[in-house]
Amino acid sequence: MPTEASWSKETRLAGLRRFAIAISVFNLLGHFWFGFEESWAQLFVSLAAAYGTELGLEWLDARVNRRKPAYAGGFVPLVNFLLAAHITGLAVAMLLYANDRLWIIAFATATAIASKSIFRLTVGRATRHLFNPSNLGITVTLLLFPWVGIAPPYHFTENLTPMGRWAIPVIIVFSGTFLNWRFTRKMPLLVSWVSCFFLQAMLRHLFLGASLTGALMPMTGVAFILFTFYMLTDPGTTPMKVPAQVVFGAAVALGYCCCMVLHIVFGLFFALTAVCSIRGIMLCAHAWRRQDAPAAAKMEEALVASA
Repeated sequence: MPTEASWSKETRLAGLRRFAIAISVFNLLGHFWFGFEESWAQLFVSLAAAYGTELGLEWLDARVNRRKPAYAGGFVPLVNFLLAAHITGLAVAMLLYANDRLWIIAFATATAIASKSIFRLTVGRATRHLFNPSNLGITVTLLLFPWVGIAPPYHFTENLTPMGRWAIPVIIVFSGTFLNWRFTRKMPLLVSWVSCFFLQAMLRHLFLGASLTGALMPMTGVAFILFTFYMLTDPGTTPMKVPAQVVFGAAVALGYCCCMVLHIVFGLFFALTAVCSIRGIMLCAHAWRRQDAPAAAKMEEALVASA
């Protein structure tokens, strides 16, 4: 099983390039053909906020630590550096709907990018951000501005024929499966999440009287598929080991179930944020125990010697 460090060195850039291409093509097709209801201005504002925040924070960090900025060295290093910000900007622009209030989109994207610098922890030998950036940006925006909503699910295939409405989800599933199998290596997480989502729908139907069709309906939508293959499996903010991936996917499904029982909307985003928060607390506690262990051992040795 590869470590997070080996994943970062071997496949991170290749994976980011393919994810960036996939989400760029989907957004372009969405605005030109599928029926996206957000304006082009929202897309460009989100990208500008993503690029500006990413570059600004990297410049500041490089200046404080007296090092060379990661984007320095020419056009190719700059493009590679901005790949992650590009993905985040497009995801926020595609999923949020704030009518004509473009500053809300800029806020959500800037929050998403800034979270990578603010919420960080050490996993193994590497330092990683805690939250999926676009998910956290969307979550914070939905909490602070209740009149902001998520883009309507139907707009992902609004202008397509019935055949096209079947074809697009199938294409996303196959491409997302390949990308996650080949680059993120998060197939156990995907299987756990989908299985437990189905299970929680069945349990809500059997014990709480929820409509089975209504409980399973989200799984048929493009929004659910995009969340599953392109947000939930963020390699930098999810576990690498198989058992931990299984637990992570099940925990997000449980969090979504709790949101539904409590009648909380946008449960997918809130559940993922909550699970990432709990995982961060557990990792911090584990790191604290490891740091405190040598001191405890020395104290025990001193007590034994004094006895």
